[in-house]
Amino acid sequence: MTEALTTNSKSKPRSGREAAVGRLFVLEVSGSRIHSMSPDGSDRKVIVSDCRLPDGIVVDVGAGHIYWTNMGSSPSTNDGSIERADLDGRNRRVIVPQGVTFTPKQLQLDKESGKLYWCDREGMRVMRVNLDGSNLETLIETGHGDEDRRDARNWCVGIALDVDRGHVYWTQKGSDNAGQGRIFRAGLEIPTGQTASTRKDIELLYDGLPEPIDLDLDLTSRTMYWTDRGDPPRGNTVNRAPMDSRKDPEIIFNHLMEGIGLALDLKNNRMFMTDLGGSVYSCGLDGANKKNLQFAKGNLSGIAYAEIPLISEAKR
Repeated sequence: MTEALTTNSKSKPRSGREAAVGRLFVLEVSGSRIHSMSPDGSDRKVIVSDCRLPDGIVVDVGAGHIYWTNMGSSPSTNDGSIERADLDGRNRRVIVPQGVTFTPKQLQLDKESGKLYWCDREGMRVMRVNLDGSNLETLIETGHGDEDRRDARNWCVGIALDVDRGHVYWTQKGSDNAGQGRIFRAGLEIPTGQTASTRKDIELLYDGLPEPIDLDLDLTSRTMYWTDRGDPPRGNTVNRAPMDSRKDPEIIFNHLMEGIGLALDLKNNRMFMTDLGGSVYSCGLDGANKKNLQFAKGNLSGIAYAEIPLISEAKR
């Protein structure tokens, strides 16, 4: 979701606010790199290299940081990690080291509480940690051990936050094209007397989906959006559906090549998405005004959009 102060990619200060420039941050799995580019796909730069299969990314504009997840060398190995760098890729440091999370996927930031949230796919968990790497917690655990790990119905992938109402949302993809995908909601805190694996406040919102991946929320309209990498016609799409009522999901973008990353820019009424085919796309929140911003640029995963103060941008 947008971390923004202004509504244009370049704009003049208004009401004492700094001018800002819009930037996309895109993860390339095949090259293990992080790219930064303008919202129209121009001015593409590699800002971080030698990642370990990066998947999820989030921007902390105020602190001038990006955080991203690394899936690690093998899904069956507990060697995922989370790193941080400045917006230009400098001052890189490890926040969550190897040996703590199996396959960290989409990542979200709760700036007010100073916490990162992510889904651990083969770890079958929803997790969080303080921004400095302390106080690691497992909030939801959908399985335990190698037998459960082989069941893709337990794999947690996409994640989104509704901090004001105290909820975390996440996807569980299921097996490839099996129609086992689901979207859940639960409280940000484990109920008293319960555990990550026994908590009773988990709500199933949608099921029977092809393969839901990344997730984002429009909290004003109470609408959730997600990518789906399953087979057409319902897969390789971007979908939206109400957060608080049960209506059939609406497909608003199709013909992705295994859709993965998703980032809403609510200020500008648009979204950005990536696929493993190497494309970056944009469209309106209703699916109108579709654009292909980048094509055949490796295997792309996570994406984030932010509006960066021009002072910070000038330092890149």
